[in-house]
Amino acid sequence: MPKIFSDAEAVVDDIIRECGKRLVVGLPLGLGKANHIINALVARAVADASVSLTLFTALTLEKPTPSADLERRFIAPVIDRLFGAYPDLDYARRLHAKTLPPNIEVIEFFFLAGRWLYNAYAQQHYISANYTHAASYLLTRGVNVITQLVAKRVVDGETRYSLSCNTDTTLDFLNARKEGRTSFKIVGQVNSELPFMPGEGDLAADEFHAILESKDTEFSLFAPPSEPITDAKYAAGLHAASLIRDGGTLQIGIGQVGDALAQGLVIRHHDNEQFRQIISRLSPGQMPQESASFEKGLYGVSEMFFEAFLALIEAGIIKREVDGAVLHAAFFLGPKSFYRALREMSPEVRARIQMTAVSFTNEIYGGEEAKRKARVDARFVNNAMMATLMGDAISDGLENGQVVSGVGGQYNFVAQAFALEGARSILTLDATRQSGRKLVSNIRWSYGHITIPRHLRDIVITEYGIADLRGKSDAQVIAAMLSAADSRFQDELMRMAKDAGKLPASYDIPAAHRDNVPERIAKALKPAREKGLLPAFPFGSDFTETEQRLIPALQILKDASVSPAKLAGLAWQGLTAKHPNADDAACLARMQLDTPATASDFIYRTLLRAALAQTGNS
Repeated sequence: MPKIFSDAEAVVDDIIRECGKRLVVGLPLGLGKANHIINALVARAVADASVSLTLFTALTLEKPTPSADLERRFIAPVIDRLFGAYPDLDYARRLHAKTLPPNIEVIEFFFLAGRWLYNAYAQQHYISANYTHAASYLLTRGVNVITQLVAKRVVDGETRYSLSCNTDTTLDFLNARKEGRTSFKIVGQVNSELPFMPGEGDLAADEFHAILESKDTEFSLFAPPSEPITDAKYAAGLHAASLIRDGGTLQIGIGQVGDALAQGLVIRHHDNEQFRQIISRLSPGQMPQESASFEKGLYGVSEMFFEAFLALIEAGIIKREVDGAVLHAAFFLGPKSFYRALREMSPEVRARIQMTAVSFTNEIYGGEEAKRKARVDARFVNNAMMATLMGDAISDGLENGQVVSGVGGQYNFVAQAFALEGARSILTLDATRQSGRKLVSNIRWSYGHITIPRHLRDIVITEYGIADLRGKSDAQVIAAMLSAADSRFQDELMRMAKDAGKLPASYDIPAAHRDNVPERIAKALKPAREKGLLPAFPFGSDFTETEQRLIPALQILKDASVSPAKLAGLAWQGLTAKHPNADDAACLARMQLDTPATASDFIYRTLLRAALAQTGNS
């Protein structure tokens, strides 16, 4: 049976006594980190230079850190409410402060997006890896400790622990230990908020060397609130929803597009005519490839499990069972409502959601025959930052070598799409982005870094449409990508392709794709927005109603900040606005601008009143 501790320092004493002072510690990515044990290990290594501590992990979760004044006013209360009881990870704090001692090494294979972009240490110690390769890399480094947050339950006097949110690599480590390929101690920290998930991660107590359990080491789970879905994200998600085949298999990456896709599937299933109308407005004259409701239903297999999957299960869309499960996943992360739903779910429903190893979800190797039979008509939907006209995808880094996030499972799923009969890889991206005061295209002629090479090009989706690239010639691929590009950049991109001899000199973009501008998308979605079919938060929100009203207004201010003329227009609108109504007054009070005390407060108040008026909610 495991040793039971109530103090993290005592756990560290035991780890060093059992494993020595050379510690190679595996930490689950994301939610599953045992924060108190990790911080105690770091504190011991800081105090004792003879301790060599290597931390191998991914997706270090940190509270948001607002910079601008308006951002601070909005987000600081949200941070206190949602993350106030989450203990910061000391190794991350030291990395930011550049105070990590030389006897501590921190290695990650996936970053919280953009968080470590300008941190030289993090960039230099990053390992580029497919998610499925991470465990093998750690095994070669001689991992001797795994620490993990766990859920606990006692049934008929027997104590069991669940790996819960992170079966991903831990199950692969445990299998390697069973096969005699490695030897390590697994140390768990009990958290009562963590849902006890059934399946392979439901472990007997004797799998653990030690357990930390105390009311003093309980903490609120990291719970990032869902982001509001923009028109561009909704359009991309709806396009993707028109490619999902009934009776098929679904994987979704996290983010606004994943939520938009799920909401699109819900509309398609429960209000089929409305779905067809939305698609016809987004893509005039084009019939959706798939638009029927889901009679057979989908089977979900995804490295990440998040709130949208619950909505699809509840809607009766994800219902096709494979080995008694409608969803297999390797890790989860989401808002507080998501964790609560899992904890309160009936055992019968929860049993149909199986947490398993990332080697199962992301690969077809190992039980390949069964996986091929189960993963019929698979659609793997993931996000990219940029794409080239010839179909390369850029998802993890910049051309100067800086890493934004990581490869994660994206390459795994693209490879599966080509290995499985009837499967497709779908990569989504916004057609443009704001870079300082300049609007730039996310579709490029070329780029100095790629994540998915063009020989694995398949389907690329922007808010403006679907570019089906598989098996097409370079000229056909370029033409399809130009049709999905923003019209403000199409001519320049087409010229570069022609200059390179990759498009006929006589080629022109069809008239139907010459109106790819945000206004067309907003107009196409407006009827469904007004009917409540496409809410900003389709699956609920941890933001208050006042905060939900503020979010689009603050986005208007952010967009206007790059243009003095737009700011001046907002200022005039705010100065001439009528007395604020009750909702606007609540927004101003929430931003501490109800009684401006300084000149800057008065300016902020004026601009915010105008932005609130523009949202149409005033």
